[in-house]
This record gives sequence, C-alpha cells and structure tokens, in this order.
Amino acid sequence: MIPVCRLEDLPAGEAVRIDTEPPIAVFHTEDGELYAIDDTCTHQDASLSEGWLEGCLVECPLHAASFDLRTGAPTCLPARRAVRTHRVTVDEGVIHVHLVVEEGSAA
Repeated sequence: MIPVCRLEDLPAGEAVRIDTEPPIAVFHTEDGELYAIDDTCTHQDASLSEGWLEGCLVECPLHAASFDLRTGAPTCLPARRAVRTHRVTVDEGVIHVHLVVEEGSAA
C-alpha cells in the first residue's frame, strides 16, 4: 500500500503521478471516483498523468490513444495493449494505491 496524497490535495478532474517502479498515475474524476493505472502509455513512452481526463477515460498526450480507467483497456488506436489497473482506497483522508504485482515477479 502506497500513500499518495490527501484527498483534498487532488482536485476532481486532476491526476498525480507517483514515482514507483513502474510509475503509477492516480486520477480523481469529475464524478469523485479515484482510479490508478500504470502511468506509461503502452503505445509509446508518454505519461498518462499528463493526458486529458474525460469521464472514466484518459487520452495520452502524445498520440491520442485513450484508456478506460476502470479496466485499463485501450479504447482506440494507436494503443493496442491495456495498462495495469491498481486498487485505490482512502483511509483517514489519505489516498492509497495497492499495487498489482505481475505474475512471476517478486513483490
């Protein structure tokens, strides 16, 4: 479990990048939902936390690939592979990300 920031410090419609390995992007949607995905676009090396957030979709700032924050699935080309999603919780006003570890790798 990785503490990110206080909920009040991440306004709705914004994202923050946490420098883990790999980097994670945490999004706070306009609807008040929190999502975390791997920050790097699967099409090309670009930070998704710097992309455009619309509903539950984030658009990559480099080539406009779009990803569903709920599933990590790409919703349009040029991305073809999904990004990993991670569970997000809020405890005592602090946002936490629970990293998903890939099968076969040590935690």
